[in-house]
Amino acid sequence: MKRLSIFLLLHLGVLFFLICTFANAWIAPTYFSKLNILSLCFPYLILIHLIFTIIWIFKKKKIAYIFIFSTFIFYNPVRRWINFSPQNSDIINTKTDIKVLTYNVKYGSSGWGNVKKYITDQNADIILVQEKDTNRAVRPDLVKYPSVILKTRHKILRQADLINDQSKGNSFYADVEINGKIVRIINVYLEPFRLNKNMLGMEDENSNKKEQNKFKTIFSRLIPTFRTHEEQVRKIRRAVDHSPYPVILAGDFNSVPNSWEYYNLGKNLDDAFVKAGNGSSTSFHDYKFPLRIDYIFTSKNIIPKSYKVDYSVKLSDHYPVIAEFLLN
Repeated sequence: MKRLSIFLLLHLGVLFFLICTFANAWIAPTYFSKLNILSLCFPYLILIHLIFTIIWIFKKKKIAYIFIFSTFIFYNPVRRWINFSPQNSDIINTKTDIKVLTYNVKYGSSGWGNVKKYITDQNADIILVQEKDTNRAVRPDLVKYPSVILKTRHKILRQADLINDQSKGNSFYADVEINGKIVRIINVYLEPFRLNKNMLGMEDENSNKKEQNKFKTIFSRLIPTFRTHEEQVRKIRRAVDHSPYPVILAGDFNSVPNSWEYYNLGKNLDDAFVKAGNGSSTSFHDYKFPLRIDYIFTSKNIIPKSYKVDYSVKLSDHYPVIAEFLLN
């Protein structure tokens, strides 16, 4: 009986932490930055919750019903990681208005020729690239390096930087005329965490430094970056909220679903993966655990038709993300 009581407390603890991830929608990193770390743990917390629930079912305990019903609370958060959207045949058979490609190319470390060929072959209307700069070391005399670019076959009416401080993150918007309609495109590259594999207990060929206190080092990188993200997100949100046109917001958010960044950048916008994606949304593959940090969000009147993370391409530590849309 005592073992069951301890097991119950453990399960309630997991459920409590899962519920706490909802608070990221309202509590900014400035006030409680450690809460945002729970978003990184979400896939493991929900997996533990499901395993514990199955154990309660096998033990034929009535409390299993409570845990089964509690699982439905996390239906939408789970869909941000793994999704199986029903295909609408009317939309699938409709001609695509906009094809968008967003890709963190890791400074072309696998060869610019291969990267450029892949991007060209996709024949996208809007190409958003992050980590474009070929100089991998940031020079001390260079305040801002060109880490994000936009390529399009359509006419750009105006554009402006959104992040112009000395951070490594970068973002800008461009108002683009597409088939007689104007759409605001925002390329996002939030501040990177500058973690290396040694901090996570993995071999890192690019770093000879061995971290002694891994948890302390990870926290020392995560917490300040969350706070930097907060200011960057607020600047980007102003460009979204004040836009006179429908918005496509895409890029490398350096943050996972259910995080403060996800909730606030995606506010009043549709996550194209949730609307039209199938399978896993993991877009960063350099670590051993699943990370979705590349996104495409749109205004309500831009309808997602398809969404794909191209797992066949390993020219970077990110996978390319491609989506097609209809202009309503």
